[in-house]
Amino acid sequence: MSSTPAASADDLVKHGWNAVPVDANAILKGKPYINKPSVYSVKDTPFPSDDPIVAKVQEYAKDHLIEQTFNHSMRVYYWGYSILKDQFPKEAANFSLSTWALTCLLHDIGTTHANLRATLLSFEFYGGILALNLTKELGAPQAQAEAVAEAIIRHQDLGVVGKITVLGQVVQLATVYDNMGINPQIVDPATREDVNRAFPRMGWSGCFARTIREENGLKPWAHTTHLGEEDFPRGVEENELMRHYDGWGL
Repeated sequence: MSSTPAASADDLVKHGWNAVPVDANAILKGKPYINKPSVYSVKDTPFPSDDPIVAKVQEYAKDHLIEQTFNHSMRVYYWGYSILKDQFPKEAANFSLSTWALTCLLHDIGTTHANLRATLLSFEFYGGILALNLTKELGAPQAQAEAVAEAIIRHQDLGVVGKITVLGQVVQLATVYDNMGINPQIVDPATREDVNRAFPRMGWSGCFARTIREENGLKPWAHTTHLGEEDFPRGVEENELMRHYDGWGL
């Protein structure tokens, strides 16, 4: 754990700054999961709506994101809650659900029609800046606001070399699970069914693939291209794990 003077050791743990391998396979040791996933329902999973910053950011997300992206963001919260509790139990013990919720709600804020056109920056980087400014304006402490920004900036920074915050790793695991069905056994099938019912996909696979191609067309230098200019959107479109649910809500 870092000894940076910018935050206390407790705050670093609380907001998910623990360094872990960026390579998810190294964490999972080539297995489907470390610990067998438990079943979590939406109604029994805590969401920190009593935190005024989270409540305001959730309203902001509803106002600025299309419904498909908002629902994706909420699904990521519940996938990540399951992953955090079962695969990172030590970190989960002192982890701020508010920080997790803020990260999920804002991780794709850079993909809106207006935001894609407001900057030359890749959507994750611009989204991280927007999230940093918004959460600080709403009163989030530095360690929380910067944890959210760092995780958003790096949420598509998949790789095998180096480290990432545990917050960043969990948002990576949860987003690739939702978008591409990677690590399909890391969430229990009953949880998958319940979360998709509560926050229907409404054609999310095609919707997000179009957004990827839209950004790459606007910004051929976009960070997303490191995942494969065509491999990534095609992988999203061909998400077999979520195919059964993709039409729900249409």
